[in-house]
Amino acid sequence: MARLNVHFIVGCTLVFFVVLAKKPSEKPSWAKKDIRDFTDADMERLLDQWEEDEEPLEADELPEHLRPQPNLDLSKVMDAGNPENILKMTKKGKTLMTFVSVLGNPTREESEEITKLWQGSLWNSHIQAERYMIDDDRAIFMFKDGSLAWDAKDFLVEQDRCKEVMIENKSYYGKNYKPPGESTDAPPTKKSKSNQKSKEEL
Repeated sequence: MARLNVHFIVGCTLVFFVVLAKKPSEKPSWAKKDIRDFTDADMERLLDQWEEDEEPLEADELPEHLRPQPNLDLSKVMDAGNPENILKMTKKGKTLMTFVSVLGNPTREESEEITKLWQGSLWNSHIQAERYMIDDDRAIFMFKDGSLAWDAKDFLVEQDRCKEVMIENKSYYGKNYKPPGESTDAPPTKKSKSNQKSKEEL
């Protein structure tokens, strides 16, 4: 905190001298005072003067609530015929968390290693995600650009040890996982149906 105060005072002093360097006719009345006599209001004005000279931040460096909203081209969304495209477009440039579960009964160390490999593969595909373990078999993948979460999901559900990917409260299951209650039996053939009918007639 002391270091921050020193930097702030040094910065304000520099701005103060810049203000003093102006021609007398350009200097505001508060800038003519000795810096030791500055009030809180004068310091606020000095800080505002300092910030005026700063270059504006890039859109992706701004806080999320100040970033410009993406332009949605609904014609492209409807042409694609995929409802996920609407979600992807609305999450463009916004932070989005997804929950990723590992199949089986892994230890925390095993899940850590598996999800770390998945994260590395995503980064190699230019899909940047931060990863946080929240349980022995579950991790959060956080995307600064939320539209990439669905591309990551397409990759993750194809992995042998992926159990589930949850995005916006919707579950997408890994290729080797069968949710409880989902029947794995093959549908009855015509022959079996006819045998059942004959048994009922008897």
